[in-house]
Amino acid sequence: MWQENNAAYGASSSQYYPQQPVAPQPGVPLQFYAPSPVGSTFYSGSRSSLDGHVGAQGSIQQGGGAYSGNIQPTGGWWTAFGTGGFEGEPPLLEELGINFSHIRAKSLAVLNPLRQVDEHIMDDADLAGPLLFVFCFGTFLLFSGKPQFGYIYGVGVLGSLSIYTLLNLMSEKGIDAYRVVSVLGYCLLPMVAVGALSVVVTLDGTVGYLLSTLSILWCTYAASGIFTAVLRMSDQRFLLAYPIGLLYGCFALLSVFNVGVGNGSAK
Repeated sequence: MWQENNAAYGASSSQYYPQQPVAPQPGVPLQFYAPSPVGSTFYSGSRSSLDGHVGAQGSIQQGGGAYSGNIQPTGGWWTAFGTGGFEGEPPLLEELGINFSHIRAKSLAVLNPLRQVDEHIMDDADLAGPLLFVFCFGTFLLFSGKPQFGYIYGVGVLGSLSIYTLLNLMSEKGIDAYRVVSVLGYCLLPMVAVGALSVVVTLDGTVGYLLSTLSILWCTYAASGIFTAVLRMSDQRFLLAYPIGLLYGCFALLSVFNVGVGNGSAK
């Protein structure tokens, strides 16, 4: 039965794949099909579509034209550690959300709160500047003998959530928490200057109280001005400035007094 089926399959396949019988040669195994004739059109020895020369950089040259391309970058192995990137690719700092020109513009807006604030100043909100200012503030207090990193983090988080909730209840447009944290962080810059002064000057006195009060007013005025410009709440600026002033007042207390040392009392 198997032999009959095999014979039938061989007869049917010979109609589609005609082959010439090959006489077996001793010492050469698996001689089933004859080699293609010299004049055969199937897979000839030379194909005109593949004639050409592939260069080292991936260029293919033919008689009808030349095709060139840069497959691998030129240069030594040190180019893998460079920051050039691909053509048209944005810089690495921009992809990480760090733009020094924007940080400078927002810092100048805080340092000069008397000028008119652009309502689109926080369209490109970032946390690079606020994180830098908070870190500098905590570092300056540490150098002055007041390690307050935990209190700065706690007051900052609770204060930002409170201001975010209040702004969304008072305004019609609303604002996201990312921009709230960004504005509050940038407006902390005058308080950072007070923290830097605490390294060389003791703030637990009349001079320290005056500087702390001035920094609270400065931070509050700058933050309320940015919020009212972005959310168009100029009629509610003084109402908004009160909770913001309380928040920056807590930071001023951390810069003047040594909280959480010894038995947990302020010194």
